[in-house]
Amino acid sequence: MSTPAAGSATRYEIDPAHSGAAFKVRHMMIAHVKGEFTRISGTVVFDPSNPSASQIDVTIDASSIHTREPQRDEHLRSADFLDVAKFPNITFRSKDVVAAGKDSFEVVGDLTIHGVTRDIALIVDGVTPEAKDPWGNFRRGASASVTINRKDFGLHWNAPLEAGGWLIGEEVHVNIDVEMVRKG
Repeated sequence: MSTPAAGSATRYEIDPAHSGAAFKVRHMMIAHVKGEFTRISGTVVFDPSNPSASQIDVTIDASSIHTREPQRDEHLRSADFLDVAKFPNITFRSKDVVAAGKDSFEVVGDLTIHGVTRDIALIVDGVTPEAKDPWGNFRRGASASVTINRKDFGLHWNAPLEAGGWLIGEEVHVNIDVEMVRKG
């Protein structure tokens, strides 16, 4: 295999064993609770010389949520939050990719959580050059971040605190790290 020619889009598959989506949300208005989704898959078509020809299609298994607290994880899987029995996947489908600096891009697309789809703008940075792994595959990595309001996606459950405020914050900070393997 050789490095793709400049000006051509290259298709990659996300390597689930080396990729993840982490998040944090404020708990009791005090500190952030962190978690992750451990099963992420999808494809990326990337053209660094023509970013608008690039496409991203990602699926996250919502039941793979992990916050280091099994009881909390079960609650997050329930109908109060993600309702994974009804909505098993979180998806992102890009609509536009624009260069935003060296190895950085703004990726606008549809994020669907809990059956609700909203436009979001991911900031993608740290796009690495291709590297050949010990098994002869060509890989590339990238990181992305976004902050969303969980209520925009129908995740309204909360509990008031005796001293005022709410048990769970509305803003969810998301960081995604992917490693991709060239296909074709």
